[in-house]
Amino acid sequence: MPLILASSSPFRKILLKRLGLAFEVVVPDIDESRKPLESPEQLAFRLAQEKASEVAKTHSGLIIASDQVATLGNADAPDAVVLSKPHNFENATKQLEQSSGRAVTFLTSLALLNTNTRKMQTIIHTTTVFFKQLSAEKIADYLQKDQPYNCAGSFKSETAAGKNLIERIEGDDPDALVGLPLIQLRKMLTTNGIAPKN
Repeated sequence: MPLILASSSPFRKILLKRLGLAFEVVVPDIDESRKPLESPEQLAFRLAQEKASEVAKTHSGLIIASDQVATLGNADAPDAVVLSKPHNFENATKQLEQSSGRAVTFLTSLALLNTNTRKMQTIIHTTTVFFKQLSAEKIADYLQKDQPYNCAGSFKSETAAGKNLIERIEGDDPDALVGLPLIQLRKMLTTNGIAPKN
């Protein structure tokens, strides 16, 4: 079956290439706004499922979709603070000021839709990032280096500059924090008859 990545993220494309499988990229057009009373976890789950379903309207195969939501506080709570993509320096500065000295939960959802069977497998991976105390100078320096304006939480864990912001990370799949939980994805693909080459 054709393998399709339903994403506009260059990070997810790079991660999926690691499995050594041929795939097509299709960008889904969905509304990613958070709904009233929707918890961050519910938001992450819904967006991955909607992305896969949207691409399935025009393409057939195994469709991989993912989303990431960064949150301060209880990820199950409707009033939890969601740290969305900042898009600019000012918003990113505010987010990192909020994260300074605190734990931020990154919820990375994964959906795999088989358009032949109409079966969708879904999981959510939780990674907790404990940030150092961040001075205004350190935040500004980091943003100038990494410019993480299209990243949830204004943070790139895969760079040296990003690693310098954190005390520690708790999670069992480092790729999930970058944007795609490859450990779980391998299992899902195998159950659909596709064996990753790498």
